[in-house]
Amino acid sequence: MVLTAEDKANVKSAWDHIKGHEEAFGAEALCRMFDSEPVTKTYFGGKDISEESSYLHSHGKKVMCALTNAVAHIDNIEACLDKLSDTHAHELMVDPTNFPRLGHNILLVIGIHMPQLLTCAMHCSLDKFLCQVAEVLTSKYR
Repeated sequence: MVLTAEDKANVKSAWDHIKGHEEAFGAEALCRMFDSEPVTKTYFGGKDISEESSYLHSHGKKVMCALTNAVAHIDNIEACLDKLSDTHAHELMVDPTNFPRLGHNILLVIGIHMPQLLTCAMHCSLDKFLCQVAEVLTSKYR
């Protein structure tokens, strides 16, 4: 999926609004994913992933900070997320179908908390960006 110059500008603009909300948005997106797709909890055995847990909030922040880094390197997302892709594929062995699921929930959380931001064009650009991130994260599985 190719991001146009307009998509890149939209994503950067949106992320300017998302900055400062990484922990809350990431935790809520993970929580929503765990609730709607219970199989995704498999990778967190022994961890407290309840809605208010410090672990969930910490991990949610990590996820969103990785996306913030991808936005900062939007012209080379592959190189930016290379190590993260290796870790998820080879060490954690996360089912690659989970990345688009999480991306969907991140987009949902943005829409809930920032509805004025999520115009049709912005929605499309963010969706393309999150799909590209998911593609990069699954690239090591092939």
